[in-house]
Amino acid sequence: MIVIMQEGAQELQIQQVVEKLVDLGYDIHRSTGVTRTVLGVVGGRIIDTREIELLEGVDHVVRVTTAYKLASRQFNPEGTRIVLTNRSRRLEIGGDSLAIIAGPCSVENREQIQAIAGLVAGSGSAILRGSTFRMPFSPYSFPGLGEEGLQLLREAADQFGLFVVSEISDREQLPLFSRYVDILQVGARNMQNFNLLKELGRMEKPVLLKRGIAATLEELLLSAEHVMAGGNRQVLLCERGIRTFEGAETTTLDLAAIPMLKRLTHLPVLVDPSHGTGRRDKVIPMARAAVAAGADGLMVEVHNQPERALNDGAQSLYPSQFAQLVHELTGIAKVVGKTLA
Repeated sequence: MIVIMQEGAQELQIQQVVEKLVDLGYDIHRSTGVTRTVLGVVGGRIIDTREIELLEGVDHVVRVTTAYKLASRQFNPEGTRIVLTNRSRRLEIGGDSLAIIAGPCSVENREQIQAIAGLVAGSGSAILRGSTFRMPFSPYSFPGLGEEGLQLLREAADQFGLFVVSEISDREQLPLFSRYVDILQVGARNMQNFNLLKELGRMEKPVLLKRGIAATLEELLLSAEHVMAGGNRQVLLCERGIRTFEGAETTTLDLAAIPMLKRLTHLPVLVDPSHGTGRRDKVIPMARAAVAAGADGLMVEVHNQPERALNDGAQSLYPSQFAQLVHELTGIAKVVGKTLA
């Protein structure tokens, strides 16, 4: 259930409610908004909600019927905003901001990632992406540079004042990723790797959780719940396409998921049109559509030489295409009440 405190409720009143709920066997997850404090209540025995509603400072109690409690829109009606800071900038994801994550599928060498970081920063984006520990379907595909790739990614990002996101595939990599990465990405194939999600719940870094190619929205939100239940509320959801009966596309980019997720959850919703379409010529129109549908951000693959990319060159934008896309998205974002982060 969700306990909504009154506007201006005193800290002592809030603590008394928390103590009462703990005595009843509940785990409490507190969220402090602009005007109210909300308590997410998990576990414990079934009680008459009037026992809580009559406590001083309580406005009302809402029973949550969904299996995900902390990820529910009821837990934070105002919406979650995730803030990143470095020496040169402050970035907010969620709310009225539109975040653009861009970079190559894989970090290949210093020259490549430096060149791409420069064009990403020059186009107005703030977050650099790049895989370093890949999980290719084929054992003969480029597996990534490992720690060397993370070092190169961090070096390039720092040179241009960017933040870094990269995909983690194993909980044993956490100490390494913690040193180099600002946002920890969980790929579609790891969306239900609950051992990994549990460890990420103990981290203090944001987690970007991609939807599995056969996952329902409820399953995506339950995966987010695993992270949040561990104490980490900084979760970003990413729609990256689902597998359907349509054979003309690698996956079908489910843009209807954006407004649906906005209704179900307070977490920011991002879209990956590169993996969602698998073709360079479809990335730009679907990116436009995603922003128009209300996405809080995009993850786009861009490469300085897509025809020579070691991975996913066919879905990577050329620098000129990416610059044009960012320019177009600035106008679309304005129409839907957002500004480029």
